[in-house]
Amino acid sequence: MEPVTLIGLLAACCTTVAFIPQVIQILRTGNVDGISLMMYSVFTIGVTCWLIYGLALDDLPMILANTITLILAGMVLALTILKRRKMKVTAG
Repeated sequence: MEPVTLIGLLAACCTTVAFIPQVIQILRTGNVDGISLMMYSVFTIGVTCWLIYGLALDDLPMILANTITLILAGMVLALTILKRRKMKVTAG
């Protein structure tokens, strides 16, 4: 494997793993107060575009990172939407 690919894989690992604590915190506490739906929506769209781009280039680090990041960011987005809907139902 070429050094540039290893750097890409390391970068992909770091930026992807950064989402795990947020997902764990939401799952443990159920608190989504500080989550911006607009930011996560735009970010998820961007990650989807990066994944498509990586697939078009057949770039392994880009494909792996964006697949996992899409799953994690999608989880944060989905959990936030579900928790906020549930809060509205119980409040109303």
